[in-house]
Amino acid sequence: MKIGIVGGTGEIGQGLSHRLSHVHEVYLGSRDKDKACDISKCTIEELGKVSIKSLCCGATNQEAVDAGDIIVLSINYKHLESTLSTLTGFEDKIVITPINPIGRSDHFYHDPPPEGSAALAVKKLLPESARVVSAFNNIAANRWKEIDTELDYSVAVCSDDAEAKKIVMDLVNEVSKLKAFDAGPLAVSSIVESVTPLVLNIARYNKLKDVGIKFV
Repeated sequence: MKIGIVGGTGEIGQGLSHRLSHVHEVYLGSRDKDKACDISKCTIEELGKVSIKSLCCGATNQEAVDAGDIIVLSINYKHLESTLSTLTGFEDKIVITPINPIGRSDHFYHDPPPEGSAALAVKKLLPESARVVSAFNNIAANRWKEIDTELDYSVAVCSDDAEAKKIVMDLVNEVSKLKAFDAGPLAVSSIVESVTPLVLNIARYNKLKDVGIKFV
């Protein structure tokens, strides 16, 4: 499977390439292709040190969309609309959003858009045939690249497209010890996204590191 990551040079994008590029072709997208190529080269070298062959290559964001069977939007919510307005070719493709709209004062809080969630905002911005799925929302960004560390978390997956949801859940279950759970339609994504600021606050106020969620 070919996976295109828009904003792939960020922590989550790089982490996903570390975790998925030994099985799938990963196109690490960026506004700066040279930067994406440099990070892709580093990914290949880092995985090579532990005898893992990486199928990762740098690309522009548009090239990542064009090449991918699945597109991951690894971008900050604040840049969502401006980024998507420059891209085309999402028709009929599965689009994964791990985006969380988070505000910060003396604490972190859920700051949803008028649509109710980042996932629903993505759906509104993309062509009607795009198959939007929310997933990977509640995993600490820095844990992704720690390839020797098991990711033992639960991942809530939401979508209005049952087939796309199943494909993404299977993808989730390929990564370390992650376990995908069907959380319902895309409307539920607002609840899932709101968990992330809760997790950040728990980590901050209790001096914990890399807090996640797990359903047992």
